Amino acid sequence: MDKIEELLTRGVGNIIPDKKKLEILLRSGKKLNIYLGIDPTATKIHLGHAVPLRKLQKFSECGHNVTFLIGDFTALIGDTSDKDSERPSLTYEEIQNNFKTYKKQAEKILDFSKINVKFNSEWLNKLTFPDIVKLCQHFSAGDFVGRELIKKRLNEGKKVGLHELLYPVMQGYDSYFMDTDIQLGGTDQTFNMQAGRTLQDDLRKKDSFIIANGFLTGTDRRKMSKTWGNAIWLEDSPEDMFGKVMSIKDELIIEYFTLGTNLEMEKIKEIENRLKQGENPMNLKKELALIIIAELHSKEKALLASENFEKTVQNKEIPENTPEIIISDKISIIDLLVGQKFCSSNSEAKRLLEQGGVEEDGKKVTDPNWAVCGNILKIGKRKFVRLVKSKK
Repeated sequence: MDKIEELLTRGVGNIIPDKKKLEILLRSGKKLNIYLGIDPTATKIHLGHAVPLRKLQKFSECGHNVTFLIGDFTALIGDTSDKDSERPSLTYEEIQNNFKTYKKQAEKILDFSKINVKFNSEWLNKLTFPDIVKLCQHFSAGDFVGRELIKKRLNEGKKVGLHELLYPVMQGYDSYFMDTDIQLGGTDQTFNMQAGRTLQDDLRKKDSFIIANGFLTGTDRRKMSKTWGNAIWLEDSPEDMFGKVMSIKDELIIEYFTLGTNLEMEKIKEIENRLKQGENPMNLKKELALIIIAELHSKEKALLASENFEKTVQNKEIPENTPEIIISDKISIIDLLVGQKFCSSNSEAKRLLEQGGVEEDGKKVTDPNWAVCGNILKIGKRKFVRLVKSKK
């Protein structure tokens, strides 16, 4: 598979208006304007978020004019494409701080020395009210309110802010202002990206393209989400990352190789054949975990994480470098879990206990009032701490 075919197929959910036309353009040798936009409304990136980042990096390596667009202006409105309620408004300070954290993680995927970074406030802040009115004339309110989630909110009597109608208009103007040839984004962004095609066509008589990527499934076959605890975060430690990869369902192995790594498609096909021929999925998951961690951390850390997994999970050994925490005589398990930030709240700690996710010296602890008195505490499947009583 050559580079262009891979760009047009790997992880791609849809190409608008036509894959063949885009392929002809890409093979023409013309340097294209390509961009991916993000609103820095959150600070953490998981492996699923990284799918379009990988695509952007590949286009950069092919020599195209690639832009990573920070929606510092559009984040003030908030995109509700995949939400069933309004997004809370952010301040400029929150947006800037979020992007700093986001960029640090994105650098694991993107080479920012070869990619333009722009902020859409650069041009959106300059639009006058008459400018906005003229832009809105290219769109229909009926198209917006006809969207599934918007229609659902209206039918349920929930508020749909008038400002939300402006979001696709603003995103469309981003594409027009940068004279975009290709927009990258998730399939849930298709409506907004179509706005860019509309303005390019209406105002420049230029045909532009959309590459909408598919989504990486969470480790439990649901949508990857912090809420469900099924996400592999780029900030995860190598040990946590290895354990999470090993926990994915067997039927997701090829999807994770395809969307979660840069491994060549020919090699992924070989792995798929090995799986079909009956090879133990455990072996393939280990290979997958090693590749993901090597790409996001280093080969050395990937090997150490593999050794740690074999010792602690497969052989049920306690790690030699188990960290120590000092505890008082009468601390409850709930206070310890929350106080040491193993859980973010009492309710999360109680759920972990109810699910059998805590062991003290090899015995499960389920009572939230349990007074900690053991030597080794195991939290989840892979985290160990050594308990040391304070000396008074």
